[in-house]
Amino acid sequence: MGSLEEAVEHVDVLVVGGGPVGLITAYQLAASLPSPYRIKIIEKEPKSAQDQYGRAITLYPRSTEMLDQLGLADALAQECFACRTTASYDKDGNEVAGRGWYFMENMKDTKWDFALVLRQKYQEEIFRQALKREGVSLDAPVSLIDIQVDDTVGWNRYKITATVQNGVTGARNVIKCKYLVGADGGRSFVRRAMDIPFDGASSEDKWVRIDGVIETNMPKPRSYAAIESPTHGNVLWAALDHGATRIGFAFTAEREKAYAEFNEDAAVKEAIASVKPFTLLFKQVDWWTIYVVGQRIARNMLVKDCVFLAGDACHTHSSGAAQGMNTGLHDAVNLGWKLSLVLRGLAKPELLHTYETERLPNVHRLINYDKDISRLMTMQLPIGWTGDPKADPNEVLGHVMAEAATFSSGLGIYYEIDHQLNASSTFSSASGSVPVEAGHRAPDVTLQKPGTLESTRLQKETPNIAQFYIVVFAGDISHTKPSMTAFSNAVATSKVLSNRSLPISFLTIATTSGPSAYELLGGVPFGKVFYDVKKVAHSRYGVNVNEGAIFVLRPDGWVGTSMEIAPDAVDKLKGYLGNFLILEADQ
Repeated sequence: MGSLEEAVEHVDVLVVGGGPVGLITAYQLAASLPSPYRIKIIEKEPKSAQDQYGRAITLYPRSTEMLDQLGLADALAQECFACRTTASYDKDGNEVAGRGWYFMENMKDTKWDFALVLRQKYQEEIFRQALKREGVSLDAPVSLIDIQVDDTVGWNRYKITATVQNGVTGARNVIKCKYLVGADGGRSFVRRAMDIPFDGASSEDKWVRIDGVIETNMPKPRSYAAIESPTHGNVLWAALDHGATRIGFAFTAEREKAYAEFNEDAAVKEAIASVKPFTLLFKQVDWWTIYVVGQRIARNMLVKDCVFLAGDACHTHSSGAAQGMNTGLHDAVNLGWKLSLVLRGLAKPELLHTYETERLPNVHRLINYDKDISRLMTMQLPIGWTGDPKADPNEVLGHVMAEAATFSSGLGIYYEIDHQLNASSTFSSASGSVPVEAGHRAPDVTLQKPGTLESTRLQKETPNIAQFYIVVFAGDISHTKPSMTAFSNAVATSKVLSNRSLPISFLTIATTSGPSAYELLGGVPFGKVFYDVKKVAHSRYGVNVNEGAIFVLRPDGWVGTSMEIAPDAVDKLKGYLGNFLILEADQ
């Protein structure tokens, strides 16, 4: 009996799936959880198979921002192809303005104003190495073969019993864990084992993707391009890292009849035909695939309060909008900090329910969008189309992609006001300003450090380490000093906001500068101090420099709430944080 007990491994979180979503989830947890918390990540495929080319390639600005706040974006940028150029060509090879991927040229209000193109093979290696530096290694090949959940066990207890099997030795081991994250792809064992319905359907459409090193006479080969082929639909042309190129196209049933077997030679032949009237020569083929297009969504992303789904395990769709990995990263980042805070006993367990309530609506938005563009890219008008039945699908596609531009870039993805995690603001933006609302991305802005006056950015100073940031826009101190002093005194006497064990940090941003932050503010400042002499940051957040304002930023870089610098600001902050954090009442 004793030997059996010793064979059981205990971990806090078991992550199933070693792709980008699983790796980023595990990395966040490993980076934010102190010893002795334990994270384990397993992957059923051997490393050699996982290190193939192909699969996802594109990170949009919001995804890169989130990875930047996790300290990972610079390494990706070192290896990526930074795509800022797009082109669309009609069937005769003439460039058509404003169609296809053109929205990529207008992804502004961010440092990462480009498509970061880096094949998944290289991304995963960067993520694995970062995870290893946090003391966690990917275990592969190891498969999850059984999950049992004891419903009588409460929150933050070992209620899950997982059985795993080594793919080489066949040995089985039992793992007891508090939480399990299924990031194990479209055929997710976790989803099936937990009997979570996977709603949706597959279409009859097939698409081909092929990567390699090519020669061509296309005018803008190192770009994200679309070729409006009468035989292969709206053809994807994507310049890749390391000088390679991806070509993707619809493979109709009519063209399929020409092949007894569809192999690499056939994929090359069809790729050459798809880009006509341009010429194409493959000097090297790295990878190719053919797949059926479909859209499916898991009914739930959290079951039994302890088992989560993320990425393709809970939503699959075409690669038409290049959203798969981006959406999965949004899942991972949304879940990571919440799970960390609950595990550490700093947040109420109910916070975990917001993972599903925030992410599921955005997944539905993506699927509805993907249904339209996947049909348009195969030269079919959307289901339920009420416009001109003879409309050119390529032209309609241009409009659809333009309308969804901020969603595609991720910069416009938002979470609904829920009066808890995303609480209605009591602060009113300055006249003529666009309000930065709760549940929306916190814009990155340039700031200056005291002393050196060197530039920095808000997102660099608010890393995702599973803590909230109370950002005090102090404005012009000569005007705001009375309210700042009153707020400072109230914070100092609040045992909640001065409690250093809470996952909160303060930042102060002033529009005036001086040789000393202490002298400028007339006392000890709130956390780090930064200058905004040109008032760009205040303007972007809609803050009147004569009044100031307070913004609470969530760990993942979305705005939680905002308010005026007023006598009741401390009570409002305590009320907001008390919605989901475990606070000690003021004495």
